[in-house]
Amino acid sequence: MEMLASGERPSESIMVLCEVLQYLHILLFFFLCFLGFCLFVFFHQEVVSEESEEESNGVNLMEFSDEILLHILSYVPCTDLVLNVRRTCRKLATLCLDKSLTHTVLLQKDYKVNKDKVKQLMRDIGKEIYQLNMAGCYWLPSSTIDHVTRCKNLVKLNLSGCHVTSLRLSKMLSTLQHLRSLAIDVNPGFDASQLSSECKATLSRVSELKQTLYTPSYGVVPCCTSLEKLLLYFEILDRSREGFMLSGQLMVGESNVPHYQNLRIFYARLAPGYVNQEVVRLYLAVLSDRTPENLHAFLISAPGSFAETGATKNLLDSMARNVRLDALQLPKAWINGSGLLQHLKFNNPFYFSFSRCTLSGGHLIQRVINGGKDLKSLTSLNLSGCVHCLAPDSLFRKAEDDIDSSILESLVVSCCNLRHLNLSAAHHHSSESIGNHLCQLLSRLKHLLSLALPVCSITDVAASAEKPPTTPNLVPQTFGRKVRIGIQTYPRNLGDQANQKIESSVFWALMGSLRFLETLEIIGSSFSSAMPRNEPAIRNSLPPCVRAQSVGDSEVAAISQLTYLQSLTLAQLPNILTGSGLVNIGLQCQHLRTLSLANLGMMGKVVYMSALMDMLKHCKCLRDLRLEQPYFCAGAQFFQALSHCSSLQRLCIVSRSGTLQSDAVMSFMANCLEVIMCHMFMGESLTVCKNLQQSIVRSSAGRVEVLDAKLHHKSNGTFCVNKTSADILSTERFDLEAFLLSHK
Repeated sequence: MEMLASGERPSESIMVLCEVLQYLHILLFFFLCFLGFCLFVFFHQEVVSEESEEESNGVNLMEFSDEILLHILSYVPCTDLVLNVRRTCRKLATLCLDKSLTHTVLLQKDYKVNKDKVKQLMRDIGKEIYQLNMAGCYWLPSSTIDHVTRCKNLVKLNLSGCHVTSLRLSKMLSTLQHLRSLAIDVNPGFDASQLSSECKATLSRVSELKQTLYTPSYGVVPCCTSLEKLLLYFEILDRSREGFMLSGQLMVGESNVPHYQNLRIFYARLAPGYVNQEVVRLYLAVLSDRTPENLHAFLISAPGSFAETGATKNLLDSMARNVRLDALQLPKAWINGSGLLQHLKFNNPFYFSFSRCTLSGGHLIQRVINGGKDLKSLTSLNLSGCVHCLAPDSLFRKAEDDIDSSILESLVVSCCNLRHLNLSAAHHHSSESIGNHLCQLLSRLKHLLSLALPVCSITDVAASAEKPPTTPNLVPQTFGRKVRIGIQTYPRNLGDQANQKIESSVFWALMGSLRFLETLEIIGSSFSSAMPRNEPAIRNSLPPCVRAQSVGDSEVAAISQLTYLQSLTLAQLPNILTGSGLVNIGLQCQHLRTLSLANLGMMGKVVYMSALMDMLKHCKCLRDLRLEQPYFCAGAQFFQALSHCSSLQRLCIVSRSGTLQSDAVMSFMANCLEVIMCHMFMGESLTVCKNLQQSIVRSSAGRVEVLDAKLHHKSNGTFCVNKTSADILSTERFDLEAFLLSHK
């Protein structure tokens, strides 16, 4: 019994000891966990403190002043500000609704906006909007216009390019009592009798009106009794879609005539067609009866021939007697052979356009710039197609003769503040006199923003005189290496050698002096596009000017000095051998947005293809690209290089006998998500064009609502082109519409 008792005691003590050890183990475990947590908190606080120190030493966006943040936010589309950015934090929520950001809403070219976004935008800030621009929003349904009625304080509204019926326009304008500026389209079926009395009351207070006519009509002009600025765009077709001839007579119910008693600016731009000419004469008939006393800008842009009638002659005579103009543009038939310029009086002119008029240098000096007097107010001068404008009065002068440098010098001295100058579509050959070259005289115009010159005007006289005419190399046939006859080959360093010579040329100096130039056009004197916008198409264009034969890669390289260049047009440069100058432009001109190239180098082959692809790899801001070149091959390498243009939105290729690869086009459209227009006029068959067009539209249906894809084939030697497809890139040197509306 004692032994059993003594045996039980050790077992109990062992069990107690084990329990104590378990408790100690648990306590140790919790102690280690607590210690690890304390160490984690300690080190985490150190890391946070270090990061806070780094942040305090750095720059926080929210620490900027409100003025700086508002300036940054002004570059963000209004739809993103209101619907997205303002929901990020309280400070941005307040800033995004600032009046400086909501005062003007631009939906133009905002291709990502849809009906729901517009509805939400108008609901949130409709009462804060004073200016609304929806021009060209063709993808939005017409019912979207109904939401504009929420903008009760709207002062300026632009609906150009939006389909608006008479009833919808009446309902909308009835609620906009503060409206003073309006831009609309007048489509077939428009009936002014459907406008309500409230709508007409609003129109009676409108002082600025831009109206685009697609049907013979006065539109809303008779209701606008307080008009001061009237801009008319005539886009009426001579034939209907069914093929019937249209008449220039106005529709039923259009007996009311416009009111021009307060008119200050009258501008009319006509598309080709006799119907447009007939309708614009009805608008001018009222002006011929009583010319407004305050009229100071009268501009009519008409392509082709626009004959002068008795009513228009009476109008011009009345203007010569009663008004003093600041801006003038007339059809060439109204100026040629008349003494109109001798009788017209000018006050402080800011815009002159004498495109394709037979204006001699003597008339330019005596009648336009008044004997060389001070014309610092003139900011825009268009002398396109004026063959004799820089030459003395002579009946025996030829178009290819040298210009009179004294005339150009008088023009430069008198109009020293010119910002827009157009001297294209003429032969302006400089003489060999030192210091009197056209480029040397134009270099004095330090304020130029846009410039258009013929190719033959930029050539160096000494260089072109020393250069022998280009002749093919006649190599006798031998038993050695075969010689390729036809297309010559050129060394790769030819462009570098030419660039060293061009740095001392007059054109290089001109580009160096015009550092702030934004728009440049170098076009051959005899160039004619295969798809002109407002001129008849010419199948066989004239050969280039003799002096233009020396303009090539080195002159193109000189353009790379224009750091702020945004738009560039090069056409009919026959001496382009490799296109090396294009690469320099791509590297240096980082602000380039619009590029148009046509008929460069030899017509039988695209010799600049490799350089063009290298150039496109650097054009990150390029939005519009237009290429017009026979035998252009739009293959995989071209579209792969074009894919580097991440901002590209519109593409147009015009190529007689050109080819394309469907797979390359599809891959390009899949990679470039910003492209909303792709027009190609190639030599492919009708089946290939239709299949590819359907594939593009089908693949983009889910992500792009506004895609416009057109592929046309060649039929009977001409391109199947409709009117709107040809209008790819604007031919305006600057925004004349905005220029006129902003001028006081």
